[in-house]
Amino acid sequence: MAHPPFVGRQKWEELTSAVLASSARAGIGLALSLVVQVAALVGVILFGDAPFALHAGLFVVWIPAVIIARRQTRDFKQKDFWKAALRAYPAWTKWLSDGFFAYALINFAYFFIATAATSSRHSAPPDAATLGGFTGHWMAFYAAAISVLYSSTRIPSVDPCRQCARGHQVGSLATFCEQCGSPAQGSPPLPPAVC
Repeated sequence: MAHPPFVGRQKWEELTSAVLASSARAGIGLALSLVVQVAALVGVILFGDAPFALHAGLFVVWIPAVIIARRQTRDFKQKDFWKAALRAYPAWTKWLSDGFFAYALINFAYFFIATAATSSRHSAPPDAATLGGFTGHWMAFYAAAISVLYSSTRIPSVDPCRQCARGHQVGSLATFCEQCGSPAQGSPPLPPAVC
C-alpha cells in the first residue's frame, strides 16, 4: 500500500496497523451487538447487564475514528466532511453502514411502540426490549466506525496528487483551484472505490 509523501513508510505502517486494530475492535463490537440484538428479539437477555459495555465500547472506536476523520478532512470544506472522510471506502462498507443505520431507525420505531404501553422501571435490570432498543444504535455506530477507519487506510491509494492548469495543488474533491480558479486536472473528483 502506498504511503502519503508527508509520512515516512515505517510511520505509515504503524498508523495503518493501529487503524486496522481499531477497525477490528469495531467489527467485534458490531458482531457482539448483533448477537445481543438477535437474542433480544427472541426474548433472551444475554450476559445480564454486561451488554451495556458495548455502549462504552463505542467511545473506544469512535474517538480514533473522529480523530482520523478530522485529519483526513482538514483540507476540505465542512459541507464535504462525510464525502471527504469516506472518499476511499469500498462499496461493501457503504452497504454495511447504510443498512445498519436503516435498521437502527426501524428498530427504534419498533422499540418505541413495543415499550410505549409498559410502565417505566428505572431501577430494574434491562429487559429484552430495552436491550433491543440499544443494540440497533450500537450496530449502526460500530458499522460507521468501520467505514471511516477502513476508508482512511485506502486514501493514499485512491487519492491522486491533482493540480490545476497552472500547477497549483488541488484537493481530491476540488473541481477548481482555490488559489487561481483554474479547472482541476487529473482524475475525477471522486475516484471509484475498488473492493
